[in-house]
Amino acid sequence: MRHIELYDTTLRDGAQGEGVSFSLCDKLQIAQKLDALGFDYIEGGYPLSNPKDHEFFQQVADRDWRHSKVVAFGMTRRRDTAAEDDAGMRALLNSKASVVAIVGKSWDLHAVEVLRVGEAENLAMIGDSVRFLRAEGLRVIYDAEHFFDGLKHNPDFALRSVQAAEEAGAESVVLCDTNGGSLPGWIAEGVRRARGVLTVPLGIHCHNDCALGVANSLAAVAEGAAQVQGTINGLGERCGNADLVSIAANLALKLEGYEVLGGCGVRGLTELSRYVYDVANMNFLPNQPFVGSSAFAHKGGMHAHAVSRVTASYEHVQPETVGNERRILVSELSGRSNIIARAAAHRIEADPALLSAILERVQDLENEGYQF
Repeated sequence: MRHIELYDTTLRDGAQGEGVSFSLCDKLQIAQKLDALGFDYIEGGYPLSNPKDHEFFQQVADRDWRHSKVVAFGMTRRRDTAAEDDAGMRALLNSKASVVAIVGKSWDLHAVEVLRVGEAENLAMIGDSVRFLRAEGLRVIYDAEHFFDGLKHNPDFALRSVQAAEEAGAESVVLCDTNGGSLPGWIAEGVRRARGVLTVPLGIHCHNDCALGVANSLAAVAEGAAQVQGTINGLGERCGNADLVSIAANLALKLEGYEVLGGCGVRGLTELSRYVYDVANMNFLPNQPFVGSSAFAHKGGMHAHAVSRVTASYEHVQPETVGNERRILVSELSGRSNIIARAAAHRIEADPALLSAILERVQDLENEGYQF
């Protein structure tokens, strides 16, 4: 079994989603939930960006974590600034985190047009930052921002940028589809090309702008990525991040040869998903795969009848494996099996006339506008 590390960035990248805001207490409670379920890494925030994130790291520094490593996020040093003099580098050191993730540019468009630096300075910013943090005794995960766009437009620039991180001592390199515009085939190709020039483990960080965050993440794992970054329920900027709930469930239950969350954590995914929605004061998504209230709900009469005999006939996994439950709905589309399932306690299955009368009444009421 190949263990795939799950790196949660709900508290940082997820909080960048529109309408999402976590208090300090919220962040601490979500972190505890993630740790209890067995997540490998919890990215707590950017300690330089606001007092809340700074205080979060001060409070978690002395806590005992059962499974997770708490990660502080930051950026490479600013241009024309020594790493030891950079405020962002100092904030990472002062966070007390033993693991840090720093993000740098892999797309020449961003280096030249946004940061206004040439390739040599961009590579120096990456290398200097990683070396400085490593010299201070920290573990460093390097996030290659816009890697897949950069690889498409200037592959030499993109590949040299990740090589600079490895040569400076990064323990892993995470390939980021930051704009969320890549398709699974290009993600797979990008991972293969990165593996051709790197020896450290690779990770994947996908956004969901083409509704492919989960598919792209799984494509990267199939090509050898050892870590998947994402958020609970896919929270995040624009269309969100890859949903770690679905990724964990697919790796554990649908694909052979992979292990996540210690082998049993997926049973808590439904509770975790709804907990994060609740803390964020957001509505659940009923049709969310695996954990939504409709994920194992059966409305059509033929479906309910088949499931009552063989659950696998209309369910790709057992709902209990992810902590969810089966629901049989009643509507004008129902058959007798729906009525029997919902009224099981009344033992009416032996009275065909009564079943027909109930079903006819439901259909009449729905025709008038009622909904059950």
